[in-house]
Amino acid sequence: MWVGVFSLIGILGWGLVQTSKTRPEAGQPAPDFTVQFLDGYRWEDRTSATLDDFKGHIVVLNFWASWCVECRVEAKAFEDTWQKYADQGVIFLGVAHVDVEPRSLEYLKEFNISYPNALDYGDRISSDYEITGVPETFIIDPSGQVVYVQLGPIQEATLVQTLEQLLVQGG
Repeated sequence: MWVGVFSLIGILGWGLVQTSKTRPEAGQPAPDFTVQFLDGYRWEDRTSATLDDFKGHIVVLNFWASWCVECRVEAKAFEDTWQKYADQGVIFLGVAHVDVEPRSLEYLKEFNISYPNALDYGDRISSDYEITGVPETFIIDPSGQVVYVQLGPIQEATLVQTLEQLLVQGG
């Protein structure tokens, strides 16, 4: 009987170990994802993309929501920085977390956001990145490695400094 109990506990414990995820940190591979861009947003005339499609580019992946006060604080900095680096191989991608399309589109229009954005249907991407709230930002190098993680709003100076360092390194 005890053998059966210990076997069951072992199997359950093994299952928990196998399914547990951790937030990707600097130096770790960024989890792949597939996004369907919100209406009107495109990247190289595409309406959808995977992280693998962005290989060779620096990717600034920002999780946000229209109802998020701190997201509104950083919105202008993201758009301004996108405008500055768009022609240097830097991709900005906004992922709306726990949001609905009409409100997401209103938010993007309010802040004149021109870089690609997508809804996180089923919170799949948020789950893979283990976000704890919004905003959260992951900067990913051209090889697909996370190089910077920001919980909460990112300062424009930090964003620019990180991008400049990657570009100097050949990113």
